[in-house]
Amino acid sequence: MKKWFALVPALALLLSACSGQSAAPQGDGGADAPVEVVVFAAASLEASLTEIAGLYAGVAPDVTLTFTFDSSGTLRTQIKEGAPCDLFLSAGQSQMNELDAGDTTGTNTDGSDYVLTGSRVDFVENKVVLAVPDDNPAGIESFADLSSDRLSLLCIGNEDVPVGSYSLEILQTLGIDLGTLEAQGKVTYATNVTEVANQVKEAAVDCGIIYATDANTYDLTVVDEATPDLCGQVIYPAAVLNSGSAPEEAQAFLDYLRTDPEAVSVLEDVGFTVLAD
Repeated sequence: MKKWFALVPALALLLSACSGQSAAPQGDGGADAPVEVVVFAAASLEASLTEIAGLYAGVAPDVTLTFTFDSSGTLRTQIKEGAPCDLFLSAGQSQMNELDAGDTTGTNTDGSDYVLTGSRVDFVENKVVLAVPDDNPAGIESFADLSSDRLSLLCIGNEDVPVGSYSLEILQTLGIDLGTLEAQGKVTYATNVTEVANQVKEAAVDCGIIYATDANTYDLTVVDEATPDLCGQVIYPAAVLNSGSAPEEAQAFLDYLRTDPEAVSVLEDVGFTVLAD
């Protein structure tokens, strides 16, 4: 009996070949299999990418975009700890440098090799601004006021958050001593830019240093904008990573973000400048 059952598949194939018929194809008749693309993105991109994801569903219906939004420093740490990620959109170059074996700045000190060769690009440019609550009760008018008696409490990102690094650079350039502000109880820290924006929105602080795009998203009043001489350009790099499982689909989504007119419009409507090759 065992020999008989073993011969049945072979006999069926032989009869099929003799009759000129082929075995029925497996699967769904040629439709693309569903693919998940895991995207780690800076918190300041959340509103824009969430909207763009809806548009992309019509372009690539078989692709599921799974987002994690947080500070770029937190996301970098998760990637280095083994979290699968197909596409990383960072708000700061240093966080990407730490993952890039091609880094020439000396930031990548442990030989990390997460960035897929040739995929890294400068994605968008943002601006750093000083935002205040509605009606600006403290009367803060500029970055210079951060050293004045007008300030009771400033919120900035911590040093591992790109917007926090920009904030520290602004203070240093203006000669405002962070240690003095801390000693006076005039500064509080947040783990990402969204937290800073919420503190300002809720009037829990006199002002906060955030991105122009977050001020737009949260409908905050901007009283000053940092020029490049205060903190340099604010460039967001993007790259497909080796730690994911869908590099082609990740690259296709990144290309879409940079070139599709609707996607570009969504990004630019909140204040990003999309950087083309």
